[in-house]
Amino acid sequence: MGAVELPVVVGVDGSDAASDALDWAAEMAARRRLPLRIVHASLWERYEGYVPATAADRPTERLYSETVLATAAERAGRRAPALKVMTDLAAEDAVTALLRAGQSAEAVVVGSRGRGEFASLLLGSVGLGIAARASCPVIVVRGRPEGVRGRMNRVAVGIAERERPGEHDQTPPSPAVAFALREARLRGCELAAVHAWRCAGPEDHGPHEDHAGHAAELLDEALGGVTEMARPPVPVAYRAVEGPARKALLEASDLADLLVVGARRRQGHFGMQLGLVNHAVLHHARCPVAVVPQP
Repeated sequence: MGAVELPVVVGVDGSDAASDALDWAAEMAARRRLPLRIVHASLWERYEGYVPATAADRPTERLYSETVLATAAERAGRRAPALKVMTDLAAEDAVTALLRAGQSAEAVVVGSRGRGEFASLLLGSVGLGIAARASCPVIVVRGRPEGVRGRMNRVAVGIAERERPGEHDQTPPSPAVAFALREARLRGCELAAVHAWRCAGPEDHGPHEDHAGHAAELLDEALGGVTEMARPPVPVAYRAVEGPARKALLEASDLADLLVVGARRRQGHFGMQLGLVNHAVLHHARCPVAVVPQP
C-alpha cells in the first residue's frame, strides 16, 4: 500500500493576495505531483439557527462562498491543467480552518494581507496566526512580482547557529534545509544558504577571520553532503554575513523566489512560536517566505 498523498492547502477569500497565493500553491502542488485543496472559511453556517428564515443576507453569504471556491478551482485548473483540485467550505474562522487543514497537509499557502496603504508590506493576522502555529510548513506569498512569480532562479534558506550538528554527528539536515533543498531541486535552481554572525560584544577580541571561518564551517556542516545526494544535484551558494540575521535574510529575499526559515515548536505550547527574526521576514521580505516547523 502506497504512502498517502498529502495535499497542498491554500486559503482563498476572493482577494488579489489570495489569488497570488492560489497561483503559487497550484504550481507547488504540480511540481510535487500532489493534489491541491482550496479552503474558504465562512462563519455564516454557524449562525444559521440564529438568523430569521426570511433574512436575505444568509443565502447571499453562501452564494459568495461557493462562487469564491468555484472561481478559485477554475483558476487553479487553468494554471496547472493536470492538477487534482478539491474545494472545502469551512464553517470556521480562517485561522482555525487552515490550522485544521494543515494537520494533514504537505504545506499551507496563504496570501499576505494588510490594511491601508501598507497592505503590500505588513502581514495580516490570518497569515501570521497560521505561520506561528501550524504543524506543517506554511508559505506566505508576499513581496515583489519578480519574486512571487519565480523569476530569480534561487531559493534561500536561513541557517541558525544551533542547527549545527556535533563534530562527528551524521544527523540529517534540519527540516528547513530539507524543504529548501527539495524546492530548489524541483525548480531546477540554486540554493543560497545564509548564516548571519556577530561578535559577542566589545569584550570579544577574537580575530575577524575566526568568526568568519566558524560561520563558513557551520554552513558547510549544515548542508554537508545533502546537496550532492540530490538528483539532479543542486548548486549551492554559501553566504556567511556579518551583521543581524534580520538584515541578512531580508537582503537574501531581494534575490530569491522563496526564503525558507525554521520555527521551533515547543511541545504543549500553544502560543505564537515564531521569534523576532521570523516576525521581521514575514512582514518585510521581498519574496514569499516558507516557515518550516523545527523539532
